[in-house]
Amino acid sequence: MTILDRYILQKFATPFAYCFLGFIGIWFIFDLSDNLPDFIQGHAGFDVLMEYYGSQIPQLVVVCLPIGLLLGLLYSLTAMSRSNEIISMLGAGLSVTRILVPLIAVGVLLSLVTTFFNFAGAPHAAAAKKQMVRDIKRGEKRTEAVFGHLFRNREELRTWFMRRINIQRGKIGDIQILQQNADGDILQQWYAREANYQPEMKQWILSNARYVEMAPNGDITKSELKDTLVINGWNETPWRILSSVMNPEFLAVPELEDYLTYNSDFPEKRLAAYRTHLYYRWALPWFCLVVVFLAAPMGIVYSRRGILGGVAVAIAMFFSLVFTSSLFVALGKGQRIPPFIAAWGPVIFFFAIGLVLVWYRSTNRELPKLRIPGL
Repeated sequence: MTILDRYILQKFATPFAYCFLGFIGIWFIFDLSDNLPDFIQGHAGFDVLMEYYGSQIPQLVVVCLPIGLLLGLLYSLTAMSRSNEIISMLGAGLSVTRILVPLIAVGVLLSLVTTFFNFAGAPHAAAAKKQMVRDIKRGEKRTEAVFGHLFRNREELRTWFMRRINIQRGKIGDIQILQQNADGDILQQWYAREANYQPEMKQWILSNARYVEMAPNGDITKSELKDTLVINGWNETPWRILSSVMNPEFLAVPELEDYLTYNSDFPEKRLAAYRTHLYYRWALPWFCLVVVFLAAPMGIVYSRRGILGGVAVAIAMFFSLVFTSSLFVALGKGQRIPPFIAAWGPVIFFFAIGLVLVWYRSTNRELPKLRIPGL
């Protein structure tokens, strides 16, 4: 790394840190003002609030990094343009692309950081937020439980009825399991007060259980009570059972992949939302790199008159990227467009725009201007 690279990064780091932390502070103020009555009603202590806001860190990083990067780039580059530092660098024989190399590296690094948080932490944080606020309001401990759930294993022809399932502990309360044949006849039934899943052994342990065997005509041929009944060979897991009612927006990458694998026989229209979000988990982090190519040409100006306009255009393009991406994801979830295009289309399109803008700036050409007929 050269002295120039370190200088550019130093000029960028301070405004970026202020912008990034500033947006986190703004989010904190708005969230606290919105949920403060619930926190007071639930008599939430400092440790509870720390757990709540600590759980939201992955989502905050994913949301605030791109906008903080955008404003940090615009501030630092326009400041160097106003003081003629950019012109001095160009006069020393450096190209615009060479000047932007350390900032592009920062964009790649932040994209990788965002990928790490968006892999699982951010979607889980979004899912836990409403549940945690609800539990705090009621003065209860956080639980990831679902009540009154039905699950159908279409491959093994098993149907699960359960009063309560807790995915954290892999525990199900008050459960009935039906095993059918290809003709739909019930051949076996299990009733249990509690069912626990052992992931190491891949087995289910039914407590206070009753096992029933039936003939195809419905006659009971065997019935026995057992304090503990161990079942091996079933491919159901608590997460797979519960995922049938999960929102794809709140699932991590491995969970989305498992859902698509275990439910491959679903209609394609039902799976479209899960495929779209799976691609979107990988596409969203690269907003950071796209932001560098959109903001840098707008921040580098050769006259003071063009600074404000460049900043406004860069901000407008960023929010156009966000809006277009949200629109495409919605279209992908509805199977209006292919899931890959829904997730990656806006990223690729605006990245291409950024490359064109960098080329215009590096060749000292005037940037294209938007002209509205009649104005």
